[in-house]
Amino acid sequence: MRILASLILIVGLAGCVAPAPPQAPATQPAAGAEARLSAQRAARQFVDVVETVEPVAERECRARLPRANCDFLIVVDDRPGQPPNAFQTVDKTGRPVLAFTLALIADARNADEMAFVMSHEAAHHIAGHLPRQQQNAAAGAVIFAGLAVLTGADASGVRSAQDLGAAVGARSYSKEFELEADALGTVIARTAGYDPVRGAAFFTRIPDPGNRFLGTHPPNAARIETVRRVNSRL
Repeated sequence: MRILASLILIVGLAGCVAPAPPQAPATQPAAGAEARLSAQRAARQFVDVVETVEPVAERECRARLPRANCDFLIVVDDRPGQPPNAFQTVDKTGRPVLAFTLALIADARNADEMAFVMSHEAAHHIAGHLPRQQQNAAAGAVIFAGLAVLTGADASGVRSAQDLGAAVGARSYSKEFELEADALGTVIARTAGYDPVRGAAFFTRIPDPGNRFLGTHPPNAARIETVRRVNSRL
């Protein structure tokens, strides 16, 4: 496992944390809220969480997928102006990559939040969400292209239908994937010694996507409930 200071060339994408809207600086935290960490403390917290969570995620991956590449590469997207975000992908060799923007690292108010987000992204790889998403996209492209041909569309129309089908296919089960990653992420975070319920409080500070048709993320309340349910069984 290594941590890179900048985002490496990557292929594909699975799972993300929705960016939080810009907020005006506050003179003091609201009652019951935890204050934002200093840059130095946030960086130290991130490194500590990586060193603790990555070995647990790797063991969970190898236990469930003995033949898979479970050597997680942790990268930091240090491009300026990027919103709080995290995602899982793979590099050209098939190595799983967990990427985090500087804004997300700074936005995590405690180690439990950082650990849960990291565990969630690792869970996407363990659950095989990226290849399943790609298969869904390919199937959607074929179906929509076939419908376009049947309706007499020209070559340009068929290509447009393929693009639309791929987008629809990729989103078909994205909400289920997120909830699956929340459930397995809860197990990983808890096994690593963190409180996943406290960590899931991160969702209370990001926009609630609701339950939109073909939305990529489930409602925040459903995600928090999933974490609480799984954690209660551990």
